[in-house]
Amino acid sequence: MKIKKHIPNLITLLNLFSGCIALMFAFNQKFEMAFLFVSLGIFLDFFDGFFARLFKVSSPLGLQLDSLADMVTSGAVPGLVMFQMMISYSSPVVEGYLQWFPYLGFIITLGSCYRLANFNIDTRQTDSFIGLPTPANALFILSLPLVLKFTDSIFVIELLTNPFVLLSITVLSAYMLNAEIPLFSLKIKKFSFKENALQISFLIISLLLLIFFQYLGITLLIMFYVLLSIINNKTLKK
Repeated sequence: MKIKKHIPNLITLLNLFSGCIALMFAFNQKFEMAFLFVSLGIFLDFFDGFFARLFKVSSPLGLQLDSLADMVTSGAVPGLVMFQMMISYSSPVVEGYLQWFPYLGFIITLGSCYRLANFNIDTRQTDSFIGLPTPANALFILSLPLVLKFTDSIFVIELLTNPFVLLSITVLSAYMLNAEIPLFSLKIKKFSFKENALQISFLIISLLLLIFFQYLGITLLIMFYVLLSIINNKTLKK
């Protein structure tokens, strides 16, 4: 039983380890590898909670470890990636005293930190989310340099190399992390299509987006997730 008690925390630490590796790749602008290790960390983040519930060993320590690990994997890494994008594309536009401009990319890290701290004390987010979860936001931000790398669209290239567009994405990201917008949970608790129609439909559409648009599909599905949640909220109110 003592071994079972530590398995979820070990998985959480592996999430943190993945985040640390992703940080090093992001420092060197190896965004594909950074994306890979952030994705691995998010995968592990899902299973630490799964095993904690399975073994019935959930604890306050596990809750704190989870947030601290997410702070690196889903908080520090996307902030650094945005910093790297801004520093690559802002120099011809912002000069002189605006050389600090790329550091504004870390607004994402600040927004992630606030969300993670608030999530631990917000009793409303046990079965669903209020505001964009940090893992979803991290995948959205890390998909941007990959979309830029593999796209042939001049419009997309001009958009994602504009420092002020990147700043707008940064501010919007920090806002969405902490916005009072209920987002539906992706957890399927009962084997009933009727009760899980929204989740199943979203997963099918997400799969199609990834197949047809690859990295751009990740960007689109996060946006679709937020939009679908807003539509679902308005439908439930009627």
